[in-house]
Amino acid sequence: MEKSSCKSALKLNYRRTFLIGFAFFGILLLWQVYDSWCPTFLTDIFARRMYNLSSAQLKAGDADKILNVQWIVGIVMAADNLAALILLPIFGSLSDRTKTPVGKRMPYILTGTFVSALAFPFIPLFFHANNIAGMVVMMAVVLVFMMMYRNPAVALMPDITPKPLRARANGIINIMGYLGGAFATVLGIFLPLSNYINAGDEARRLWMIEIPFVCASVLMVISALVLFFTVRENRLAEELADEMAEGERQAAVETPVEDDGPMSPANRRMLFAILGAEFLWFMADNAIGTYIGNYVIYYMKSSSANTMILTIAGGLASVVGFAVAGSVADRIGRKWTISCGLSITVLSLLLMCFVGPTGKVVGERGEFSFPALLFAVWTVKGFGMALVHNCSFPMVVELCSSKKIGQFTGYYYAASMSAQTVTPVLLGLLFNATGAWRILPVYSGALFLVSCVVFTLFVRNIRARKVDNAHGLEALDGD
Repeated sequence: MEKSSCKSALKLNYRRTFLIGFAFFGILLLWQVYDSWCPTFLTDIFARRMYNLSSAQLKAGDADKILNVQWIVGIVMAADNLAALILLPIFGSLSDRTKTPVGKRMPYILTGTFVSALAFPFIPLFFHANNIAGMVVMMAVVLVFMMMYRNPAVALMPDITPKPLRARANGIINIMGYLGGAFATVLGIFLPLSNYINAGDEARRLWMIEIPFVCASVLMVISALVLFFTVRENRLAEELADEMAEGERQAAVETPVEDDGPMSPANRRMLFAILGAEFLWFMADNAIGTYIGNYVIYYMKSSSANTMILTIAGGLASVVGFAVAGSVADRIGRKWTISCGLSITVLSLLLMCFVGPTGKVVGERGEFSFPALLFAVWTVKGFGMALVHNCSFPMVVELCSSKKIGQFTGYYYAASMSAQTVTPVLLGLLFNATGAWRILPVYSGALFLVSCVVFTLFVRNIRARKVDNAHGLEALDGD
């Protein structure tokens, strides 16, 4: 009877989970602005410096010149990720061992948020001033302090969520994150970067590119303050001790996890298989995320606003995916949920391989109309990758005790960041070697396919014992 009572207590606190999601809101808000604007900033400034041309000449003239600088853009973007590869595990392990009156994660979240928010608006300011060194330095500062923020912020959810409920909780966390990304995307629609790039060096207006960065900084600070005043780490750790212990007993692991004992060979094999597949799918996904802005502007020759509409289409589909992924995982297991998501994504990239510029000029700037089929591609891809991201992180932290959540979060992000260190440079070199923008969907689609094969073959589908999740009004558990 006692065990049954414990199991019935394993119900997800939706209100608290949404509040924790404010941490991820700030993360994706910043990265959406960063990934949407910075690669094009770098492309524009490097191409103008190397070939002594105006932006308008680059846009209308030799496309090879744009392709030839992508490897340099990739190096700069990859250098930031290389720093993250080193810093994320460090901050994760440090936060595991930190003890303060406000908790073990919160000091890192607050410090990282405020410093990165202060530095972020200086990136477009230095770009506008044609100062490469200043822009790259500010990008590095933002990244270092976001790494201080990111690992502890993500580790906060599994800190206070029992293992069997983490897939559902991760769906809510990711929905909150995508709301942050959506806000940045809307700014990109109303303030198209292509309008700034195509305006010519003398007619450029700083406010067009500064507003998204300032808005992101302000909202990051607000989200961190909401998190700080509503989520009390130390109090929750005490209140949830029994639920966390019951969640440990019901974990989907091959062998039980001990607080201070060594990791079992079976669990270690599972960890390596998950991280290996994750490395491959992040190589694929980051390639798309890094270069899609340039792909739309310089290959599709369309307005950058279309990149933002793509992002919204993918984001809305991702929200649907995150909303259903937990329920799907309860039925078929996290492994097959991820495998299905990767398969769906491979199909979407295969379709993208057959989509090219329309050649139909619209508007006064000579831009081409955008192929509607790409919106369908992004919608399918967004849904598929939501299934993947929703279940992959819970699978990694399932394999550790509560004392090592920050450390294993570091492993998860080390795999993703190492992939994001390699892929911009590799793809940039491929652009340079082939002279073809169409290598982008081929490259990403192939990597997604290999990651799907690796994950399906080498990761076991271990199911957690049935959890008596609450339903209806009972599910809306309060603090």
